[in-house]
Amino acid sequence: MITKGQKINDRYEIIKSIGEGGMANVYLGYDTILDRNVAIKVLRGDLANDEKFVRRFQREALSASSLAHPNIVEMYDVGEDDGTYYIVMEYVDGKTLKQLLKKRGNLTLSEAIDIMSQLTDGMAHAHDSYIIHRDLKPQNIMIRDDGQIKITDFGIAMALNSTQLTQTNSVMGSVHYLPPEQASGKGCTIKSDIYSMGIIFYELLTGSLPFRGDNAVEIALKHMKEPLPSVREDNPSIPQSIENIIKKATAKNPKNRYDSARSMHEDLLTALNDERMDEAPYEYKYPENDSDSKKIKKAEKEKDLEEDIKLENIGEDTTKNETVDLEDLEQKKSKLLIIILSIVFAVIVIILVTLFFVLPRINNKKAVTVPNCENLKVSTCEKKLQSLGFVVKSKIESVPSDKIDKNRVVKTSPAGGRSVKKGSKVTIYKSSGEETFELEDYKDKNAIEIKTLLETKYGLKVTIEKKEPSDEDKEKDEDTIIGQSLDAGSKVKKGDQLILYVPDIVDEFPDMAGEGWDISDVETFCNKYELVLEKSEQETTAYNPGTVISQSRTAGTKIVKGTTLRVVVAIKPKVAPAPVEPEKKEDKKEEEKTQ
Repeated sequence: MITKGQKINDRYEIIKSIGEGGMANVYLGYDTILDRNVAIKVLRGDLANDEKFVRRFQREALSASSLAHPNIVEMYDVGEDDGTYYIVMEYVDGKTLKQLLKKRGNLTLSEAIDIMSQLTDGMAHAHDSYIIHRDLKPQNIMIRDDGQIKITDFGIAMALNSTQLTQTNSVMGSVHYLPPEQASGKGCTIKSDIYSMGIIFYELLTGSLPFRGDNAVEIALKHMKEPLPSVREDNPSIPQSIENIIKKATAKNPKNRYDSARSMHEDLLTALNDERMDEAPYEYKYPENDSDSKKIKKAEKEKDLEEDIKLENIGEDTTKNETVDLEDLEQKKSKLLIIILSIVFAVIVIILVTLFFVLPRINNKKAVTVPNCENLKVSTCEKKLQSLGFVVKSKIESVPSDKIDKNRVVKTSPAGGRSVKKGSKVTIYKSSGEETFELEDYKDKNAIEIKTLLETKYGLKVTIEKKEPSDEDKEKDEDTIIGQSLDAGSKVKKGDQLILYVPDIVDEFPDMAGEGWDISDVETFCNKYELVLEKSEQETTAYNPGTVISQSRTAGTKIVKGTTLRVVVAIKPKVAPAPVEPEKKEDKKEEEKTQ
């Protein structure tokens, strides 16, 4: 457990937690040697003993440490301290692109192009170093207040010239930005990152995702099958050149995409030039899906067949004798085919006659209809079957049923209403009651994935609701489960309702006094959230000078842009009070004598 004030490797002091993920937690730290703030990613303790996760964690550092680019988070250090695996990297004071989109909706065209130009430039550098990111999404892109972006989280990045550590067919990355080839388990190339960048560009301009669904599988299938919606239909003021860039980047067939991130970057730089504003819509050169491929292959085969026939016809103008021989050969083939078909037809007729007329006469047992025993007592069903000449199997099978009461007959095999021979064996199936199963603790798991599993496999009615998070849940992702309406171990059945709670992420005022903030921290905070700061001073020795003593906005209340925040800051007393000396006993006696 990493705590505030703890030092890693006797160098990096933990200040506070700034993020949690499925594989690692991220902390704001202070480098005591180089005197700077850093971001420290620490592998979760429960994964530190798993060699696979340790290797993947270390691979992130190796992948990113070789990259030096202004739009990629710089990697400073990697190591292990008493079983704690950590990566130290550049601390980016800003917000994620996803957080910006939540607050702003869609961005302006110039803003989106600026962000995409930086993104493609950074990824072009990574691709030049033979590294694929494989998980590009707005959550992994930081943006500073000055507009500069930083690409983060190369946690599942893969070096093209090294052995892939994950299973070839495993689908990694976020499903909303997942390229079709990755969704189908065909592996990744640099063009997979280009597809993800195209989806990000679409989201920046429209403020929404192109493909949505009730579960991850449905969304992945849409990426594979459905055409991308037009951004110009959503906003006609967007030039055709911009739509062409998105269309080319998000082509389902990688052959139709940009050959490199660099070429996409160069296309973005000229997208708003006058000569490109009304360019023709981009047309795919290669088929986009399997059905198109099959049509093309079929047409090619038909064309090849026509060519073969033409070549054969060229030889028809040879000698007369050769033509006559060919005609005789064709006639002989036709006669032989007719004879074979006649024999086959005769054999089929004989088999049918045997089945419908001969066998029933050989088998003189009378056919009897199996009675419908549904919802009857087992003993009643047995008597009913035996009275008609059926042999009831001694073992009564049990099956779950939400319609038939427990220990009543659900069905028989053969089923009721079927005609079978008298004396046939019949199996009775009785109800074991409604099928139930125990709920697990789904906390910290993805809400969409759990909802899909419980609905499809167990038939539960699952809803996802937002809930105000606790202090430990405030940094969790918006799709992460922080609670459930029924406790783990509860027995549920098909049709039961379950609520999965995810964090209602809202920016709130921190406890500045309790956390030991100084006035510079408060000023940075107010600039970030566009608050009006009013400060007053109080002389005291109980706090260090410059430290916040109190604040007007209670910790935990929502932050509203433009509101006023008043803080009281400690300052050193200006004049220390003179010490008071106690009266001496002799002086007091002299004073009494005088009186």
